[in-house]
Amino acid sequence: QVQLVESGGRLVQAGGSLRLSCAASGGIIGQYDMAWFRRTPANEREFVASIRWIGDITYYADSVKGRFTISVDNAKNTLFLQMNSLSPEDTAVYYCAATGRDRATSQPLNYYYWGPGTQVTVSS
Repeated sequence: QVQLVESGGRLVQAGGSLRLSCAASGGIIGQYDMAWFRRTPANEREFVASIRWIGDITYYADSVKGRFTISVDNAKNTLFLQMNSLSPEDTAVYYCAATGRDRATSQPLNYYYWGPGTQVTVSS
């Protein structure tokens, strides 16, 4: 069973950048499709991005396309989310999640391993 722990969230000004990390232990991250979700202040859980286990296919929510980049470093067993041009609407708790190979979707119920989350706050 893989354990996931996010880090990198903090307060940042609008227009700034952050890189979130999701460290995996107890399993090899390359065996899973991975994704980032976020829970907004309105308590809505949103899909952000996903990446296929082999790293060749990525999907993004329309709201982050062109600004965020999801990637995996298999040597570090870590998932990343590079976030640029941040806006206050990106304020949320960000979670990484894992599911089986070729099973990534935008639906959170499809994922069975989750991290505890990291808070990102973007000030205007």
